[in-house]
Amino acid sequence: MKVKMILTDLDHTLLRQDGGVSEKTLRTLAKCRAKGIQFAIATARYWIGAERYIELLKPDYEITTDGTLIHSKEKCIYSLAFTEKETNRIVGGLLEAVPEAEITVAEGKRVYWNSKRIAESEKLHKAIYTDYSSELPVRANKIVAGLPDEAVARTIAEKLDCRLQSYRGENWYAFLPKDAGKTAAIKALIMASGVPIEDIAAFGDDTNDIEMLKLCGKGVAVANAVPEVLEIADDVTLSNDDDGVAKWLADHCLCG
Repeated sequence: MKVKMILTDLDHTLLRQDGGVSEKTLRTLAKCRAKGIQFAIATARYWIGAERYIELLKPDYEITTDGTLIHSKEKCIYSLAFTEKETNRIVGGLLEAVPEAEITVAEGKRVYWNSKRIAESEKLHKAIYTDYSSELPVRANKIVAGLPDEAVARTIAEKLDCRLQSYRGENWYAFLPKDAGKTAAIKALIMASGVPIEDIAAFGDDTNDIEMLKLCGKGVAVANAVPEVLEIADDVTLSNDDDGVAKWLADHCLCG
């Protein structure tokens, strides 16, 4: 396989557990790009939550917000969103089911949040405070709520006809448009970049990466991935703390 694009998740994959990116990884990515290999990230994070890594890594393409947005060099080239009516219906349904729930609503690069701890948040310190007492004039790409458990989240998602996404070790649950996901975003990425799907090497660790790893020419799991990802991956590399992505790229893109 001749890799023409690197597509990687951030948390628990390219990033170490402390949230850092090693110098080895940065050097390896630079060498790959010097060989003409394009670089893209695909993360569940909101754009503002990924911003500092975008500034550091300078990817050609940024798939963020659980695959509902793609940016390339400041330009939005893909957006999948609820209607304004659907957005407010979902927020209202969440508050009706769990009145004390913390809820974030993302539209493009903006995020609204009913938390008094915005300034303390590493990922969402640029969020805009709202108490949802009035309807939002937005078309949300993604709505996330802190809920007691997945059973509650699933019941709400079925009632509101949304796609539900859960996250590794967290009690935050995302409510997405039915057609959302990294697969839909990757298909849009292929159209924008011109890189065939079979020439993309994808890296991930969590269940929301499974579709991406199955779809791309080579799906690689880091050693710390959840069992479901390890089971379907074409290859398994070292863990994120051992620079697994850089190791695989060095062995398959930079050797010879």
